Amino acid sequence: ANAICALTFTNKAAAEMAERVHKVMAEQGWGGGAKGITVSTFHSFGLQVLQREARSLGGAFTIFDQGDQVSLVKELLMQANVAKNYDAMAVCSRISGAKNAGHTVESLLAQPEKTNDDYDEITRIVFPRYQAALRNFRAYDFDDLVGEVARLLKTREDVRARWQARFRYLLVDEYQDTNGAQLDLLRALGSEHQNVCVVGDDDQSIYAWRGADVRNILDFEEHFPGAKVVKLEENYRSRAPILAVANAVISKRTDAKHPKTLFTSRAGGPPVRMFVAPGVDEEAAFVGDEIANLRRADGVPGREIAVLYRSNGQAKIIEEALRERGVKYRMIGGQQFFERKEVKDVLAFLKLTLNRHDDISLRRIINFPARGIGEQSVQQLSMSAAANGWTMWQAVERVDAIDGISNAAREGCKALERIVGDLQRKLVTERQQPSDAARDLCVSLQLRKEIDLSSTSSAMSAKRWANVDGFLQMLKRREVRRDEGGAEAESDRDFAQFLHRLTLQLSGDEEDKGDLVTLSTLHGSKGLEFGHVFLLGCEEGLMPHTRTTETKATDAPVADGVDPVEEERRLFYVGVTRAQEQLTLSRCSHRVAKGTAVPRTPSRFLNDIPAEMLTPVVHVQEALTEDLFASGAAGLLSALLSDS
Repeated sequence: ANAICALTFTNKAAAEMAERVHKVMAEQGWGGGAKGITVSTFHSFGLQVLQREARSLGGAFTIFDQGDQVSLVKELLMQANVAKNYDAMAVCSRISGAKNAGHTVESLLAQPEKTNDDYDEITRIVFPRYQAALRNFRAYDFDDLVGEVARLLKTREDVRARWQARFRYLLVDEYQDTNGAQLDLLRALGSEHQNVCVVGDDDQSIYAWRGADVRNILDFEEHFPGAKVVKLEENYRSRAPILAVANAVISKRTDAKHPKTLFTSRAGGPPVRMFVAPGVDEEAAFVGDEIANLRRADGVPGREIAVLYRSNGQAKIIEEALRERGVKYRMIGGQQFFERKEVKDVLAFLKLTLNRHDDISLRRIINFPARGIGEQSVQQLSMSAAANGWTMWQAVERVDAIDGISNAAREGCKALERIVGDLQRKLVTERQQPSDAARDLCVSLQLRKEIDLSSTSSAMSAKRWANVDGFLQMLKRREVRRDEGGAEAESDRDFAQFLHRLTLQLSGDEEDKGDLVTLSTLHGSKGLEFGHVFLLGCEEGLMPHTRTTETKATDAPVADGVDPVEEERRLFYVGVTRAQEQLTLSRCSHRVAKGTAVPRTPSRFLNDIPAEMLTPVVHVQEALTEDLFASGAAGLLSALLSDS
């Protein structure tokens, strides 16, 4: 079991995979052996390798999250005097795309320059400086957790041999979602033993915009000669009418290499419905009435109902319709817990305390809460650090030796030194529990007061403080689990590694267990299933989306050879196959644009579905009776006061 490594893409999927593996092995009487199996995300695995090899790579390092990356790119654009001309997030996406494709600075610059692509040109300028800054900070970004590890395995024979000996059997889930760097990692790890088993569905490859390359699965036999291909065509989720529609659409793929026809033993079931609304208001009213009726008359649990759409902009009017009818819902997506400002602030203090080279964390909290260290003082500290070969923290420590710093800023630097020093004493010297040390930190910072003063309302303040408290409670729960498991006292190195792992949490890992209707983009719905699905906006411009046919300068380019429209077809297919019992498709005949009702064309994917497979639906809006009005008003009030 110790020789097996199973890789996937989210912490939630990894946890579920580990649970299933343990269950199967326990049923076979091999329960003890399952403990040695490594089940991990690609990024967590990469972090494990970097941590184990840290000594030979230069020692301690930190991890940049997306916010850190954007901040760094903004600074580099300002240094180049072009910050007003380029969107930093778009430049980050280009850099990420290059890394995901397996490019180094040298290989990217060796690529032919794209004509009339300003973002390609600025990326070629910023990328080398970005990488140099990461090295200076002793940092890796998320993409490096795969790309740098793949490069390490390819260039260091001793490291490659060590990890090949450690893992002789590799398994990968959702292989169609892998990018070039992940392919390089697998080929480096699996080249010696050739024991590589992957599971994937090229019909569900929908993430080219974030680097996934469908050709990885299509060309698997070329990458791993002698591979055996097994088709799994039985669908255990959806009723036959739903699969008939899915097969009709996906059979028109122009880039398929392993054509499949799904079948199911779940015969029967209601036909797939097609609703054509005059406009978005009527579409929303139809969906609202249908869901309210499913909940009230048929007793269908909210968790069995989903509304799917291509773009987040379609959600607002659906939310309004559900609120009016007193239907509670959740939205998949939104801001990640560890990306919330108040949580990142506390994390930054902890990370800086354990790694004084973490300049990004220092810059985040150097004047938070305000302690008189303005932008000019920060710039002076940074310039002095660069001139003297110091870290930014060393500049803070030696502030009295730096000219051009105000007295208020000097006192602020000394106050920050005391805060970080006190936190280090509690964490490292006194071995205080991190949750207690972090809570003491919040008290000394008067963080609750700071949140109250900076929030727009008492409700927002309470929610933001609840986020901080939730983080502290998470630390406490972790400590309780360690104590109950009889683990040895945790070192500050172990805790630092834990803080790194926190930055690997993904938004899809947060799940509301309540009985709520789900609203989600099609991308966000992948991997989920619901009894009743409403798939909205089946029109040209939304499905496929205009951004696949009319790209913008800020859009990250997809890999050469990947057809964006065919990816939209696969996305539609994913949405259809989320439904278990009942699927309803809808489109609008008109949408308002700039005050004018503009006719809409049915999606080309609808044209691929034989007419007999779709049953038209006529919507008669339910009259608002006195009882229904009272019920809806009460539900609306409840929804407005809730967090849904």
